[in-house]
Amino acid sequence: MTADPAPLHAQHVGETGETVVFLHGLFGQGKNFTQIAKALTPDLQSELVDLPNHGASEWTETFDYVEQADIVAEHLRSTVASDGPVHLLGHSMGGKVAMVLALRHPELVSRLAVVDISPVAHESMADFDHLISSLSRIDLDRLSSRGEADEFLQEPIPEKMVRGFLLQSLVRSGDGFRWRVNLDLLHKSLPAIGDFPEFDGEQFDGPVLWIAGANSGYVQDEYESAMRKLFPLVSQTTIKDAGHWVHAEKPEVFTTLLRAFFTAD
Repeated sequence: MTADPAPLHAQHVGETGETVVFLHGLFGQGKNFTQIAKALTPDLQSELVDLPNHGASEWTETFDYVEQADIVAEHLRSTVASDGPVHLLGHSMGGKVAMVLALRHPELVSRLAVVDISPVAHESMADFDHLISSLSRIDLDRLSSRGEADEFLQEPIPEKMVRGFLLQSLVRSGDGFRWRVNLDLLHKSLPAIGDFPEFDGEQFDGPVLWIAGANSGYVQDEYESAMRKLFPLVSQTTIKDAGHWVHAEKPEVFTTLLRAFFTAD
């Protein structure tokens, strides 16, 4: 499968050091890693990518991890990886994209960090189905403010932090509002988002840091064999008192880990 030429939006942070490319998770945007990227300067510079169907990047007609990875690979080849490999980090869905990219395009990746996700299929996507269904019920034609949307979501999504994260993708458009995330495609693609492609014999032989949140269930002991089969040089670190959004819950610990890993000889 070849990459769709859908252009990607990216924000660059920093001017010195090797480059780390950040790939966000479902409903996210590259700017979610802005504070982490700033904290890594001047040791490292960062490329914060909006994945397809998110942020300011173009939408695609289908969702497929191979296609997503190939699109990002083409972006890297024409930008920050034009002169050689870069470091790559992916969180959640973005972690799966990052793993597929490293396996299919190893010449582009020096070191890989995978944050709170595993190269396995997750059968239950009920939580994400609930979130997308809740967002889809907002009547954008009658919406007068972001605050009104937040109020509408308080009952189905009581967690203030989660609502704030989701509503980052709600933006003004003319006299109304629109979603910067492709809700319809992502909703019908939840089985594919929870899945992971099959690889027969492929491996990424570079160093890999596998970061898990201690209070999250996306990295389990039984997933280690699948991870090590694809990434033989993987080392795992679990961050205490952190859930799925490790970088937001424990930013200082997270930044320290990244700096040490991406600047190692």
